[in-house]
Amino acid sequence: MLLDGEDWRRFFDAFEREAWRFEAQPTYTMPKEQENVARFLRGEAKPPDHNVRWHSRVRTYVGSGRRIGRVRVVRQPLTDYQRYQFAWGIPGNIRAGEDIRVLDVTRADYGLPLSGQDWWMFDEADVVHLNFRPDGTQINREVFEGDPTPYREWKGIALEHAVPFEEYVKGLDV
Repeated sequence: MLLDGEDWRRFFDAFEREAWRFEAQPTYTMPKEQENVARFLRGEAKPPDHNVRWHSRVRTYVGSGRRIGRVRVVRQPLTDYQRYQFAWGIPGNIRAGEDIRVLDVTRADYGLPLSGQDWWMFDEADVVHLNFRPDGTQINREVFEGDPTPYREWKGIALEHAVPFEEYVKGLDV
C-alpha cells in the first residue's frame, strides 16, 4: 500500500511509542529544500524559520510521551547535502527532541543492508519503505507487508554502532 499526502500524515501520527528512521541516502533532492541547500552552499545565514513545522511536530510527539529518532548513515567525505543537514537541519531537530545518531560506514558496513533503502519503523511493528531515485528524489512511501523482525535487528545493529550526532561532529568541518 502506498502512502501519500494526508494518508501518510495520519499513518505517521498514529504511532503510540516510537517512530524510528533508517536514513541511508547520501543526498535527498526534496523540492522544498532546494533553495535552502543553495543558500547553505553559498555561505548565507540559515533562515530563522528553518524546519519549524517538523520541529513543532517533534515537540508534540515528545510532549505526549512518544519518542522519535533516526540513524543517519554516512560515508566520508560527506556530500554537500549531508553537510547542509549537519549544519542547518539536525541540530534543530535534536533541540526539538529527536534522537539523531550517525553511523559512518566508510570503513565497515556492520552487516546492514546498505542498498540505499530508507525506512521508518513505528512501534517496532510497522515498517514503511521510502523509495528514492538515484539522485535522491523520493518516488513514494510504501507500507512493508512482511515480517518486521529483520528491521528490528537492523535497527539494533545500527544503534549499536552509531554515535550521537554531537559526538560525531566534534572536529568535523561542516
